[in-house]
Amino acid sequence: MDLDLRILIVLSPLLLAGGWAVYNIGKVAIVQIQNWLSKES
Repeated sequence: MDLDLRILIVLSPLLLAGGWAVYNIGKVAIVQIQNWLSKES
């Protein structure tokens, strides 16, 4: 199956933006989870 290069060109900015959002939200989420766990004990 041959992937059309245009599909990759169109989807790459969306994938990049999605990955960046997950990275930033994940960083904040990990800090909040660590704070929550430290308050529990």
